[in-house]
Amino acid sequence: MISIIIPAFNAISTLPTCLEALNKQSTPADEIIVVDDGSDDNTSQVAKAHGAKLLTQPHQGPAAARNLGISQARGDIILFTDADCEPVVNWIAEMLIPFSDPQVVGVRGSFQTHQKEKVARLIQLEFEERYDLQEKRPTIDLIDSSAAAFRVSALQELGGFDPSFPQANNEDVELSYRFEKAGCRLLFNRKAVVFHRHPYTWKAYLLRKIKRGYWRMMVYKMYPGKALRDSYTPQLLKVQIALMYSILGLSGLTLVSPIFGWTAAIALISLCLTTIPFVKRAMIQDRTLGIYALFFIILRAFAFSIGIIGGAVGMFFFHPTLSEKND
Repeated sequence: MISIIIPAFNAISTLPTCLEALNKQSTPADEIIVVDDGSDDNTSQVAKAHGAKLLTQPHQGPAAARNLGISQARGDIILFTDADCEPVVNWIAEMLIPFSDPQVVGVRGSFQTHQKEKVARLIQLEFEERYDLQEKRPTIDLIDSSAAAFRVSALQELGGFDPSFPQANNEDVELSYRFEKAGCRLLFNRKAVVFHRHPYTWKAYLLRKIKRGYWRMMVYKMYPGKALRDSYTPQLLKVQIALMYSILGLSGLTLVSPIFGWTAAIALISLCLTTIPFVKRAMIQDRTLGIYALFFIILRAFAFSIGIIGGAVGMFFFHPTLSEKND
Protein backbone atom coordinates (compact mmCIF):
# COMPACT_ATOMS: atom_id res chain seq x y z
CA MET A 1 0.00 0.00 0.00
CA ILE A 2 1.09 3.54 -0.78
CA SER A 3 0.44 6.49 1.54
CA ILE A 4 1.18 10.13 0.83
CA ILE A 5 1.68 12.58 3.70
CA ILE A 6 1.46 16.36 3.28
CA PRO A 7 2.14 18.68 6.23
CA ALA A 8 0.17 21.89 5.77
CA PHE A 9 0.14 25.21 7.58
CA ASN A 10 -2.12 28.00 6.28
CA ALA A 11 -1.92 26.36 2.85
CA ILE A 12 -5.29 27.32 1.41
CA SER A 13 -3.71 29.07 -1.61
CA THR A 14 -1.53 26.12 -2.70
CA LEU A 15 -2.99 22.91 -1.27
CA PRO A 16 -5.82 22.58 -3.84
CA THR A 17 -3.35 22.41 -6.75
CA CYS A 18 -1.23 19.86 -4.90
CA LEU A 19 -4.18 17.58 -4.11
CA GLU A 20 -5.64 17.87 -7.60
CA ALA A 21 -2.29 16.76 -9.03
CA LEU A 22 -2.12 13.81 -6.63
CA ASN A 23 -5.65 12.74 -7.51
CA LYS A 24 -4.67 12.56 -11.20
CA GLN A 25 -1.65 10.28 -10.78
CA SER A 26 -1.12 7.47 -13.27
CA THR A 27 -0.40 5.24 -10.27
CA PRO A 28 -2.85 6.28 -7.57
CA ALA A 29 -2.01 6.27 -3.88
CA ASP A 30 -4.07 4.16 -1.49
CA GLU A 31 -4.44 7.14 0.80
CA ILE A 32 -3.53 10.82 0.89
CA ILE A 33 -3.07 12.25 4.37
CA VAL A 34 -3.02 15.99 5.05
CA VAL A 35 -1.76 16.98 8.49
CA ASP A 36 -3.06 20.43 9.36
CA ASP A 37 -0.33 21.90 11.55
CA GLY A 38 -2.48 24.35 13.50
CA SER A 39 -3.64 26.47 10.55
CA ASP A 40 -5.91 29.44 11.17
CA ASP A 41 -7.35 29.43 7.65
CA ASN A 42 -9.51 26.85 5.82
CA THR A 43 -6.72 24.35 5.14
CA SER A 44 -8.65 21.53 6.82
CA GLN A 45 -11.76 22.17 4.75
CA VAL A 46 -9.73 22.18 1.54
CA ALA A 47 -8.16 18.85 2.45
CA LYS A 48 -11.52 17.21 3.13
CA ALA A 49 -13.07 18.70 -0.02
CA HIS A 50 -10.40 16.97 -2.11
CA GLY A 51 -10.92 13.59 -0.49
CA ALA A 52 -7.80 13.56 1.70
CA LYS A 53 -7.66 11.97 5.11
CA LEU A 54 -7.32 14.84 7.57
CA LEU A 55 -5.25 14.88 10.74
CA THR A 56 -4.84 17.97 12.91
CA GLN A 57 -2.39 19.09 15.58
CA PRO A 58 -1.41 22.33 17.34
CA HIS A 59 1.26 24.22 15.42
CA GLN A 60 4.50 22.28 16.00
CA GLY A 61 6.24 22.36 12.62
CA PRO A 62 6.44 20.00 9.65
CA ALA A 63 8.64 17.39 11.35
CA ALA A 64 6.04 16.74 14.05
CA ALA A 65 3.26 16.88 11.44
CA ARG A 66 4.91 14.22 9.29
CA ASN A 67 5.45 12.03 12.34
CA LEU A 68 1.74 12.23 13.14
CA GLY A 69 1.01 11.19 9.57
CA ILE A 70 3.45 8.28 9.80
CA SER A 71 1.75 7.03 12.96
CA GLN A 72 -1.62 6.90 11.19
CA ALA A 73 -0.55 5.80 7.70
CA ARG A 74 -1.50 2.34 6.42
CA GLY A 75 1.06 2.19 3.61
CA ASP A 76 4.14 0.01 3.33
CA ILE A 77 5.81 2.88 1.48
CA ILE A 78 5.18 6.49 2.46
CA LEU A 79 5.66 9.38 0.03
CA PHE A 80 6.10 12.94 1.25
CA THR A 81 5.48 16.19 -0.56
CA ASP A 82 4.55 19.71 0.52
CA ALA A 83 1.42 21.78 0.08
CA ASP A 84 3.19 24.17 -2.31
CA CYS A 85 4.24 21.36 -4.67
CA GLU A 86 2.52 20.07 -7.80
CA PRO A 87 3.61 16.51 -8.65
CA VAL A 88 3.58 15.56 -12.32
CA VAL A 89 1.21 12.78 -13.37
CA ASN A 90 3.78 9.97 -13.13
CA TRP A 91 5.43 11.16 -9.91
CA ILE A 92 4.22 8.28 -7.75
CA ALA A 93 5.12 5.73 -10.43
CA GLU A 94 8.65 7.10 -10.75
CA MET A 95 9.14 7.33 -6.99
CA LEU A 96 8.26 3.65 -6.64
CA ILE A 97 10.56 2.28 -9.36
CA PRO A 98 13.75 2.15 -7.21
CA PHE A 99 11.91 0.15 -4.55
CA SER A 100 11.98 -2.86 -6.86
CA ASP A 101 15.38 -3.33 -5.21
CA PRO A 102 14.57 -4.63 -1.70
CA GLN A 103 17.75 -3.00 -0.37
CA VAL A 104 16.48 0.50 -1.19
CA VAL A 105 15.01 2.26 1.83
CA GLY A 106 14.49 5.81 0.54
CA VAL A 107 14.11 7.68 -2.75
CA ARG A 108 14.49 11.32 -3.65
CA GLY A 109 12.69 13.00 -6.55
CA SER A 110 13.48 16.35 -8.16
CA PHE A 111 12.14 19.89 -8.51
CA GLN A 112 11.15 21.88 -11.53
CA THR A 113 9.35 25.23 -11.53
CA HIS A 114 6.85 27.16 -13.64
CA GLN A 115 8.15 30.46 -12.26
CA LYS A 116 9.63 33.15 -14.51
CA GLU A 117 11.19 35.47 -11.92
CA LYS A 118 14.97 35.66 -12.18
CA VAL A 119 15.62 34.63 -8.57
CA ALA A 120 13.35 31.60 -8.89
CA ARG A 121 15.03 30.58 -12.13
CA LEU A 122 18.46 30.87 -10.53
CA ILE A 123 17.31 28.76 -7.59
CA GLN A 124 16.17 26.12 -10.05
CA LEU A 125 19.62 26.18 -11.66
CA GLU A 126 21.09 25.75 -8.19
CA PHE A 127 19.00 22.60 -7.75
CA GLU A 128 20.01 21.33 -11.19
CA GLU A 129 23.68 21.77 -10.27
CA ARG A 130 23.17 19.61 -7.20
CA TYR A 131 21.10 17.04 -9.05
CA ASP A 132 24.04 16.60 -11.42
CA LEU A 133 26.17 15.66 -8.41
CA GLN A 134 23.68 13.16 -7.05
CA GLU A 135 23.02 11.52 -10.42
CA LYS A 136 26.66 10.47 -10.57
CA ARG A 137 26.49 8.57 -7.29
CA PRO A 138 25.28 4.98 -6.80
CA THR A 139 23.76 6.07 -3.46
CA ILE A 140 22.97 9.45 -1.89
CA ASP A 141 22.80 10.81 1.64
CA LEU A 142 20.19 13.56 1.31
CA ILE A 143 16.49 13.26 0.49
CA ASP A 144 14.43 16.44 0.29
CA SER A 145 11.07 15.94 2.03
CA SER A 146 9.20 17.80 -0.72
CA ALA A 147 9.72 14.81 -3.03
CA ALA A 148 10.57 11.83 -0.86
CA ALA A 149 9.64 8.21 -0.30
CA PHE A 150 10.62 5.77 2.46
CA ARG A 151 9.76 2.29 3.59
CA VAL A 152 7.55 2.76 6.62
CA SER A 153 9.35 0.03 8.56
CA ALA A 154 12.59 2.01 8.36
CA LEU A 155 10.88 5.25 9.37
CA GLN A 156 9.40 3.57 12.41
CA GLU A 157 12.66 1.89 13.36
CA LEU A 158 14.66 5.13 13.24
CA GLY A 159 12.00 7.27 14.90
CA GLY A 160 10.83 9.45 12.00
CA PHE A 161 11.66 13.16 11.74
CA ASP A 162 13.26 14.97 14.67
CA PRO A 163 10.66 17.46 16.02
CA SER A 164 13.40 19.56 17.61
CA PHE A 165 13.71 21.11 14.13
CA PRO A 166 10.68 23.44 14.36
CA GLN A 167 10.82 24.80 10.80
CA ALA A 168 10.83 23.29 7.31
CA ASN A 169 14.60 23.55 7.39
CA ASN A 170 17.16 20.73 7.55
CA GLU A 171 14.87 18.29 9.38
CA ASP A 172 14.97 16.18 6.22
CA VAL A 173 18.77 16.50 6.04
CA GLU A 174 19.08 15.17 9.59
CA LEU A 175 16.78 12.23 8.82
CA SER A 176 18.74 11.42 5.66
CA TYR A 177 22.05 11.41 7.51
CA ARG A 178 20.51 9.19 10.19
CA PHE A 179 19.40 6.73 7.53
CA GLU A 180 22.83 6.67 5.97
CA LYS A 181 24.50 6.18 9.34
CA ALA A 182 22.24 3.16 9.89
CA GLY A 183 23.52 1.67 6.62
CA CYS A 184 20.35 2.29 4.61
CA ARG A 185 20.49 2.64 0.82
CA LEU A 186 19.04 5.89 -0.55
CA LEU A 187 18.64 6.63 -4.27
CA PHE A 188 17.90 9.65 -6.47
CA ASN A 189 15.42 9.52 -9.37
CA ARG A 190 15.49 12.74 -11.37
CA LYS A 191 12.44 11.68 -13.37
CA ALA A 192 10.22 11.81 -10.27
CA VAL A 193 9.30 15.48 -10.69
CA VAL A 194 7.29 17.89 -8.59
CA PHE A 195 6.84 21.51 -9.62
CA HIS A 196 7.88 23.69 -6.70
CA ARG A 197 7.39 27.34 -5.76
CA HIS A 198 10.83 28.79 -5.04
CA PRO A 199 11.42 32.14 -3.30
CA TYR A 200 11.29 34.79 -6.02
CA THR A 201 12.68 37.93 -4.38
CA TRP A 202 16.27 38.67 -3.39
CA LYS A 203 15.22 39.33 0.21
CA ALA A 204 13.35 36.03 0.49
CA TYR A 205 16.32 34.16 -0.95
CA LEU A 206 18.75 35.89 1.43
CA LEU A 207 16.63 35.00 4.47
CA ARG A 208 16.19 31.42 3.24
CA LYS A 209 19.94 30.88 2.95
CA ILE A 210 20.69 32.50 6.31
CA LYS A 211 18.28 30.04 7.92
CA ARG A 212 19.76 27.18 5.87
CA GLY A 213 23.22 28.00 7.19
CA TYR A 214 21.95 28.27 10.76
CA TRP A 215 20.05 24.97 10.82
CA ARG A 216 22.72 23.09 8.88
CA MET A 217 25.06 23.84 11.79
CA MET A 218 22.58 22.05 14.07
CA VAL A 219 22.83 19.02 11.79
CA TYR A 220 26.64 19.22 11.76
CA LYS A 221 26.58 19.16 15.56
CA MET A 222 25.00 15.71 15.24
CA TYR A 223 27.02 14.54 12.23
CA PRO A 224 30.31 16.50 12.22
CA GLY A 225 31.81 14.41 9.42
CA LYS A 226 29.20 15.71 6.98
CA ALA A 227 30.65 19.20 7.24
CA LEU A 228 33.52 17.93 5.08
CA ARG A 229 31.55 16.26 2.30
CA ASP A 230 28.13 14.93 1.37
CA SER A 231 26.44 13.87 -1.86
CA TYR A 232 24.60 17.15 -2.34
CA THR A 233 26.77 20.15 -1.46
CA PRO A 234 29.25 21.34 -4.14
CA GLN A 235 32.73 21.65 -2.69
CA LEU A 236 33.05 24.94 -4.56
CA LEU A 237 30.31 26.39 -2.36
CA LYS A 238 32.52 25.83 0.69
CA VAL A 239 35.37 27.66 -1.06
CA GLN A 240 33.02 30.56 -1.79
CA ILE A 241 31.93 30.78 1.84
CA ALA A 242 35.56 30.75 2.98
CA LEU A 243 36.38 33.55 0.53
CA MET A 244 33.42 35.57 1.81
CA TYR A 245 34.76 35.28 5.36
CA SER A 246 38.12 36.47 4.05
CA ILE A 247 36.52 39.45 2.32
CA LEU A 248 34.55 40.46 5.41
CA GLY A 249 37.45 39.97 7.81
CA LEU A 250 40.08 41.69 5.67
CA SER A 251 37.75 44.60 4.89
CA GLY A 252 37.38 45.19 8.61
CA LEU A 253 41.15 45.39 8.95
CA THR A 254 41.55 48.04 6.25
CA LEU A 255 41.66 50.77 8.90
CA VAL A 256 44.73 49.08 10.36
CA SER A 257 46.62 48.95 7.07
CA PRO A 258 45.70 49.55 3.41
CA ILE A 259 47.31 46.23 2.53
CA PHE A 260 44.31 44.44 4.00
CA GLY A 261 42.07 46.32 1.57
CA TRP A 262 44.09 45.07 -1.38
CA THR A 263 44.01 41.55 0.01
CA ALA A 264 40.23 41.79 0.41
CA ALA A 265 40.00 42.91 -3.22
CA ILE A 266 42.00 39.87 -4.32
CA ALA A 267 39.64 37.63 -2.31
CA LEU A 268 36.64 39.31 -3.99
CA ILE A 269 38.14 38.76 -7.44
CA SER A 270 38.79 35.12 -6.51
CA LEU A 271 35.16 34.76 -5.40
CA CYS A 272 33.95 36.20 -8.70
CA LEU A 273 36.12 33.71 -10.59
CA THR A 274 34.53 30.80 -8.73
CA THR A 275 31.12 31.86 -10.09
CA ILE A 276 32.13 31.16 -13.70
CA PRO A 277 30.70 27.59 -13.91
CA PHE A 278 27.31 28.72 -12.56
CA VAL A 279 27.27 31.86 -14.72
CA LYS A 280 27.91 29.72 -17.81
CA ARG A 281 25.03 27.45 -16.83
CA ALA A 282 22.74 30.47 -16.47
CA MET A 283 23.84 32.00 -19.78
CA ILE A 284 22.81 28.85 -21.64
CA GLN A 285 19.24 29.71 -20.69
CA ASP A 286 19.46 33.48 -20.95
CA ARG A 287 22.47 35.78 -21.36
CA THR A 288 20.91 38.37 -19.07
CA LEU A 289 20.40 35.70 -16.42
CA GLY A 290 24.14 35.11 -16.43
CA ILE A 291 24.75 38.64 -15.14
CA TYR A 292 22.35 38.10 -12.26
CA ALA A 293 23.99 34.72 -11.57
CA LEU A 294 27.20 36.45 -10.49
CA PHE A 295 25.40 38.45 -7.81
CA PHE A 296 23.30 35.41 -6.89
CA ILE A 297 26.39 33.37 -5.94
CA ILE A 298 27.96 36.26 -4.02
CA LEU A 299 24.70 36.82 -2.11
CA ARG A 300 24.47 33.09 -1.39
CA ALA A 301 27.99 33.03 0.06
CA PHE A 302 27.22 36.09 2.20
CA ALA A 303 23.94 34.64 3.49
CA PHE A 304 25.49 31.30 4.35
CA SER A 305 28.40 32.99 6.14
CA ILE A 306 25.96 34.93 8.34
CA GLY A 307 23.81 31.87 9.02
CA ILE A 308 26.83 29.72 9.89
CA ILE A 309 28.06 32.27 12.44
CA GLY A 310 24.63 32.31 14.06
CA GLY A 311 24.48 28.54 13.96
CA ALA A 312 27.91 28.20 15.54
CA VAL A 313 26.46 29.99 18.56
CA GLY A 314 23.05 28.35 18.42
CA MET A 315 24.40 24.81 18.32
CA PHE A 316 25.50 25.11 21.96
CA PHE A 317 21.85 25.53 22.95
CA PHE A 318 20.39 22.96 20.54
CA HIS A 319 19.36 19.58 21.98
CA PRO A 320 18.07 17.12 19.35
CA THR A 321 15.13 15.00 20.47
CA LEU A 322 16.40 11.90 18.70
CA SER A 323 20.05 12.25 19.67
CA GLU A 324 20.03 8.75 21.13
CA LYS A 325 19.51 7.40 17.62
CA ASN A 326 22.98 8.63 16.71
CA ASP A 327 24.88 6.95 19.55
